[in-house]
Amino acid sequence: MTMHDQAPRAGRREWIGLAVIALPSLLYSMDLTVLNLAVPQLSAELRPSASQLLWIVDIYGFMIAGCLITMGTLGDRIGRRRLLLIGAAAFGLASILAAFAHSAGTLIAARAILGVAGATLAPSTLSLIRNMFLDPRQRTAAIGIWIASFSAGGAIGPLVGGVMLEHFWWGSVFLINVPVMVLLLALGPVLLPEFRDPNAGRLDLVSAAMSLVSVLAVIYGLKRIAEDGLGRLPTMVILAGMALAGLFLRRQARLAEPLVDLALFRSRAFSAALTINILGFFIAFSSFLFTAQYLQLVLGMKPLEAGLWSLPSAFGFIVGSMLAPRIVGSASPAHVMAGGFALTALGFATLAGISHVEGPMIIVAGTVLLSLGLAPIVTLTTDLVVGSVPPERAGTASGLSETSAEFGGALGIAILGSVLTALYRYQMGLAVPSGVPPEAAAAARDTLGGALTIAKDLSGTAGADLLATARAAFTRSFAITAGLCSALAMVAGLFAVVMLRGVGGGPDQHDEARGSDAVPAPVAR
Repeated sequence: MTMHDQAPRAGRREWIGLAVIALPSLLYSMDLTVLNLAVPQLSAELRPSASQLLWIVDIYGFMIAGCLITMGTLGDRIGRRRLLLIGAAAFGLASILAAFAHSAGTLIAARAILGVAGATLAPSTLSLIRNMFLDPRQRTAAIGIWIASFSAGGAIGPLVGGVMLEHFWWGSVFLINVPVMVLLLALGPVLLPEFRDPNAGRLDLVSAAMSLVSVLAVIYGLKRIAEDGLGRLPTMVILAGMALAGLFLRRQARLAEPLVDLALFRSRAFSAALTINILGFFIAFSSFLFTAQYLQLVLGMKPLEAGLWSLPSAFGFIVGSMLAPRIVGSASPAHVMAGGFALTALGFATLAGISHVEGPMIIVAGTVLLSLGLAPIVTLTTDLVVGSVPPERAGTASGLSETSAEFGGALGIAILGSVLTALYRYQMGLAVPSGVPPEAAAAARDTLGGALTIAKDLSGTAGADLLATARAAFTRSFAITAGLCSALAMVAGLFAVVMLRGVGGGPDQHDEARGSDAVPAPVAR
């Protein structure tokens, strides 16, 4: 009899518990997008400076990225349910603080607390799934539902925000979080079991600080490069973050009770899955950036309308996440991922035809294909990461999995966004219409948004000509970059086949993890 046969199957209580922990996961991703539509209203009321406005928008994601590893490890030490409930209470209180903030500084502080609290949600919920669903196939299905909740949150964020702003003030977008967190606090102790590592030592605060600062530095630098182009300051910040990360790894190798056990990376399944996760998000996040700009700046849609046209791709991701457990039952993870990357490549190849087909339908077709392809990849890499480590280390593994996703997405936006920008500037350098003043032409060559602003101020046909030229240049640049992403997806598929050869879908089949899945008794609280 195999370990797969011996693993106890989850019952009704576990599946209801999954529904409960899917709710904060939905809010976690919804809060990344729900604020975007509220920016004009809060700007008019709070009057933040340009720098303050950037921090209002960005600080939530920065704090999440920086705290994920620490929170995942903390859950292993103090208990995953306990950390989840603490995070839920903090998230609800910070949401109230943000909703009624009367100054930009207060809102920035509230968003920072939301980020720290949000960083407890993903690793806690994912590591709880690892302990609640011991049967590998059930666990893969549960992780598919968990990932689908993130996709749903990202999709409905702009829509919910739009509805709330239609009837209430800007702070109302934060109050949506409160009843969900109250529900989690009420049902969590009843439906969710408590698990922690019975042999865990103290949390190394120095390592936690090093992890936070190094991740924040790299993510911040990549984001600044994506927004402003390559410069000395963001480059220095990234290099400093990487140097600190090196010191962090050196410290972990020497500590008796490290924040991150580097022995986890000896598992081929674990290391390969993390790398593939980075590659998948590297490619995926670029598509979100390109398509949003095309819908709004080329086709002239408003944010809510662009959000509606983006819904099919979110549904594609949800469907792909739910289908992954069924597919992996008849094929190895390596082949499923290779097929997923092939479908992703087809989606980007479809988007590459955008210079020949105008309109939103080609965006829908391309993004649905790549979402259907990427969803099983994300589901299976997440499953491999948490399934190839002992259950008592599931929190650490969950934090690393989420951090790899954040890092891959930021890297993709920075690098592929820079590629698209460079292509656009080259195209515009060859084609700025005559009659456009030199200073205006320089601004138009910088970004498409700048070209649209300049075009509105030009008289006669010069404005219309500049607008048409800039949109055509962006569309061609989009097509070339999408073609590059298609090639990268094919390379990533080959990498998955090579690195995951012989790795099965459950922990009983991981050659490196064999014998590591003895489950410790739950620690009652």
